Amino acid sequence: MALYEHVFLARQDLSQQQVDALVEHYKGIITAAGGSVGRVENWGLKSLTYRINKNRKAYYTLMDITAPSAAVKEVERQQGLSEDVLRFMTVKVEAHEEGVSAMMQKREERSERGERGGFGDRPQRSFGDRGDRGPRSFGDRDGGGDRGPRRPREGVEGGAE
Repeated sequence: MALYEHVFLARQDLSQQQVDALVEHYKGIITAAGGSVGRVENWGLKSLTYRINKNRKAYYTLMDITAPSAAVKEVERQQGLSEDVLRFMTVKVEAHEEGVSAMMQKREERSERGERGGFGDRPQRSFGDRGDRGPRSFGDRDGGGDRGPRRPREGVEGGAE
């Protein structure tokens, strides 16, 4: 039997329990056709790069499948008919990855740091802090500096008439 990695995107307005029910339904189709499902990873609700059927977010799910091609085709056929599944992709692989996928590794690293992305090692500054540039001087605004004295604008109260 062939090895596959299958990812599908479910609508954002579903609950996590409904997404899990979809996974169980597709697992049933694969096992009925003589295959098996290994690792199943729920990557959670993520933003889409562009809208798909008026959805800006989707639940991402990865499934490692060992099954005949007919079983995978049947799952893809049913996902194509389902209104709950926005997109799906199946890739034939030589061997399934050991451990967690790259998407889950990113999530774990982020949770270990206690951040949501952040800006790496940049120091935190408060509003108005100019860092290495020093304080701002306001001497140029009252006529001093290189530009010369300010002239009042015409037609403005306090200006030349």
